[in-house]
Amino acid sequence: MNSWPEVVQPQLSNRFKLPELKLFDSASQKIKQFQPSKYRQIYVCGITPYDATHLGHAATYLTFDLINRYWRAQGCEVNYIQNITDIDDPLLERAARDNIDWQVLAKSQIDLFRGDMVDLHIHPPRIYAGAIEEIPEVIRAIENLERKNSVYPVESDLYFKIDSDPNFGKRSHLDQPQALKIFAERGGDPDRFGKQNKLDPLLWLANRPNEPDWPAPFGNGRPGWHIECAAIALKYSKHDRSEILDIQGGGRDLIFPHHEMSAAQVSVLTGKELAFAYVHTGLIGLEGEKMSKSKGNLLFVSKLIADGIDPMAIRLSLLNRQFNEDTMWTQDKFHAAMEQIEFWRLALSRTETPETDLVIEAIFNSLSQNLDTVSAIKAIEDWCRTEGTGGNPGELSRAIDALLGIAL
Repeated sequence: MNSWPEVVQPQLSNRFKLPELKLFDSASQKIKQFQPSKYRQIYVCGITPYDATHLGHAATYLTFDLINRYWRAQGCEVNYIQNITDIDDPLLERAARDNIDWQVLAKSQIDLFRGDMVDLHIHPPRIYAGAIEEIPEVIRAIENLERKNSVYPVESDLYFKIDSDPNFGKRSHLDQPQALKIFAERGGDPDRFGKQNKLDPLLWLANRPNEPDWPAPFGNGRPGWHIECAAIALKYSKHDRSEILDIQGGGRDLIFPHHEMSAAQVSVLTGKELAFAYVHTGLIGLEGEKMSKSKGNLLFVSKLIADGIDPMAIRLSLLNRQFNEDTMWTQDKFHAAMEQIEFWRLALSRTETPETDLVIEAIFNSLSQNLDTVSAIKAIEDWCRTEGTGGNPGELSRAIDALLGIAL
């Protein structure tokens, strides 16, 4: 599947040496430092295309764009993989509700998402894989799990035995009652009769009336959610290290069950841990409430831009927070960010500017410490308020673009 046009990232001068990145790992609950490498692999869970890109989506993809940019600025080759869950219950339910073909709905929302990513100046993934086009790979993964005695049927459906991964649960740190509650809330079926373990996830859903299905050796049907990402990650990544990926990423709501389940399946298939670090973004609320479709209070990126909000202001406002902490949002943040960007542009257009090497170093040093964008933005603000001579505003502007993705 096509992603979106490549974004030009200015190069930093080779006199700048970026330190190795440190990020909070949800599995170990610690800050981990990445070891030097010229090849990086990131897998970020993509959208289920039944609605437009909202602010929470944007915050997630901006975070991993920062990581992508940082490693590119270091001179790394980045194998960035992103999927699209273009067949799933929410998509079918929304299509039925709106009396629209589910494929038409998916295409319209994927196209809208691509446009939002371009507007937000986000690098496209190297691999952009739809679940439907990867169904043959999913079938092969399920067959391999069967050979490892990790699959069993319930009626005509197939389930994965979580007990076949001895490390199951160590990535998400939930006790049994918490896990069961979240599993039920996020697409699981803990109370289905015939399951060996209440937390066992669906691998293959046998065909249902009036629903799409695909042929497989174990009967027509469609994939479960978690095996899609496991199969796609394995297909498009190199497996020559102790952990397959540098990063498995997404929003905090994916820690369990999705990332725990897909990592367990990869572990059984390969004998390796899926990722060196599991990196998750915090959730975003609005005006004191959780953003949700049921509340009708989602902020959509395309609507914000149509209403006159500069995409770079959306980007800046989302970066001015600690990425892995939950944040309560207010609409005035966008207008404050628009004023901030205009202030930066004026400061960079001065005839004489203060020295710029130190502020550029402050930006990448801040980002290296668990993506401390707040400190990076403060360093730019402080520079803008400083008088002096000897600076290179063009180089600073290119650094802001390269590392923060804000084109001025």
